[in-house]
Amino acid sequence: MVTLPSGIVAPALRLARANRIFVSADEARRHVRARELRPASYAPPGRLHPDVRVDVEHRDGWPVYTVAPRVGTPVGSLVYVHGGGWVNEIVSQHWNLAAQIAAEANTTVTLPIYPLIPFGTAADTAAFVVDLVRRNIDRFGSASIAGDSAGGQISLSAALALRDDHDITLAQTILISPALDLTWSNPEIPRVQPSDPWLATPGGKVLAEYWRGDRDLLDPVVSPLFGDLTGLGPITLFSGTRDVLNPDARLLVEKAAGAGVELDYHEGVGQVHVFPLLPTVVGRDARAVVVARIRNALRASGPAV
Repeated sequence: MVTLPSGIVAPALRLARANRIFVSADEARRHVRARELRPASYAPPGRLHPDVRVDVEHRDGWPVYTVAPRVGTPVGSLVYVHGGGWVNEIVSQHWNLAAQIAAEANTTVTLPIYPLIPFGTAADTAAFVVDLVRRNIDRFGSASIAGDSAGGQISLSAALALRDDHDITLAQTILISPALDLTWSNPEIPRVQPSDPWLATPGGKVLAEYWRGDRDLLDPVVSPLFGDLTGLGPITLFSGTRDVLNPDARLLVEKAAGAGVELDYHEGVGQVHVFPLLPTVVGRDARAVVVARIRNALRASGPAV
């Protein structure tokens, strides 16, 4: 993978107008309509990590991919929930991270291709991910969960439901620049906004209205920051300071400490949204941490969660 200087990321994102669906409510609605008419491909890249194999099955009409090492016997599993603002499909960066985790942690990574806005909602997707984690525990002996951005919201909401409804404490929950509060009401967001080249509140609120379905925005299945964290397993959290979601990440750190939950926080000073997915030195180092945390979770969980 080509490694780029971190300093060029934000200017490149601004040049590409990466924030165009977020800076305007109308643009967000137009994007939803465009994706409804012409869904993006979710196929894995033609060339992925040479040491992994990819399989797919369909569960309740949803494609569910597995990425696993080609050689040897993988241990345990990770359910990875991709980001994209609940409206954009899985992309090569997600596939590459999943492949790296599978190869370097010697585990099976499961990637659900969940219905996006305007077809998917928070509650339905969280319930499916919960069932997928439970199935992986039965099938592979253990399961952790990870997700970036919108996928981070889904992952933490699922972790809360697994604890509450199934008495399951995950060995590891990895959150990469997660969306935690879909009200977008943190008073620190306007302070961060001028430095963020990717996300913004107007479009974010539109997408949140679609995604919440019939649930209140304060429901933890929609905004997991409002859930009680007590009793969750260890969390690893990544957030960049040039990300409007960073203020909520800091609140999650505070809430976890108050609830007695182990949380390993990696704040990327000067880094943008989902920086661990980017082809930079900082991103590479963050991905190494992700792999290490999964390895540790596999050792801690043993043959079963």
